[in-house]
Amino acid sequence: MAKELLKGNVAFAEAALRYGLEAYFGYPITPQSEALEHLSKRMVEEGRVFLQAESEVAAVNMVYGAAAAGVRTMTSTSGPGFALMAEGLSYIAGSEVPAVFVNMQRGGPGLGNIQPSQADYFFMVKTAGHGDFHPIVLAPANIQEMIDMVGLAFDLAEKYRTLVYIAGDGSLGQMMESAELPPMQALPTERPDWAVTGCEGRDPNLITSLYLGAKNLEAVNLRLQAKLREIEENEIRYQEYEVEDAEILLVAYGTVGRICTTVVREARKAGLKVGLLRPQTLWPFPLARLRELAGQVKVMFVSEMNAGQMLEDVERAAAGQCPVKFYGRMGGVVPLTDEILNAVKQLAEEVR
Repeated sequence: MAKELLKGNVAFAEAALRYGLEAYFGYPITPQSEALEHLSKRMVEEGRVFLQAESEVAAVNMVYGAAAAGVRTMTSTSGPGFALMAEGLSYIAGSEVPAVFVNMQRGGPGLGNIQPSQADYFFMVKTAGHGDFHPIVLAPANIQEMIDMVGLAFDLAEKYRTLVYIAGDGSLGQMMESAELPPMQALPTERPDWAVTGCEGRDPNLITSLYLGAKNLEAVNLRLQAKLREIEENEIRYQEYEVEDAEILLVAYGTVGRICTTVVREARKAGLKVGLLRPQTLWPFPLARLRELAGQVKVMFVSEMNAGQMLEDVERAAAGQCPVKFYGRMGGVVPLTDEILNAVKQLAEEVR
């Protein structure tokens, strides 16, 4: 299909529809409300389910119900709304039903502002909700990648019967750029055999996150942990740029990862051996590859739109093999290329 000029929120919403989204439940919150507005029209046009819930608490539980029925379902929100969904997210994880959540992050804590941020990293990656579980967390850096990751998110959610988050931000949601949408997929004619669809002629299915008795719940957790190890073995994704001879390795994701691609180009023009690893999955995280690169480079340099959250995972990966430095902006401030480039040049002088 031909490329179109698309706004980020509209792009991922339309992509979800074309990838077979059957039921969307959500509540408007800036900076992702255009997704809700777009789907309020398009889902009805395609004869599918759209419902503006009375709150994010209601929306997540509607997603839970649709997912339990084997329906391809999702919601989208931003930080304050995502926080309200935490209990429902844990129920979905404990029940092992597939669902997709898009979080267009904004400045916080509290109501904060509507500018872009990456301050929800801990909340998404280190478990949004009580209990021992991890969602798969995908981190696009441009609108085409966000479109593609919507389809990947549905596929991974259904493959592993798990939660998948797309970690966007206000910049990705509001920007416009050229991208290609997928063709419309046919909807399934049958539901999964585990789904709650009525049990005439068969034994009933039971979907629950309540397991009374410590040993019973431990057995469930052990099964979930085995699934997480399988995901870690098979679903780590990242992109590398100019890492072969790098002495300074930038590590950044999403919007900042995109900015750092330009930083690497400008640093190379200045004669600096700078490379970039951009995680496309924040969980599972590319620990092994970063640990390998930590033995090659002189220093790792992490940049984020927060106070240093992914930084902790990079430090864990480096395991003391090389120093790990950080540059971040908070409160919705997007770092400029020159800011990061100047910090890299200063760092290059220090490690020379």
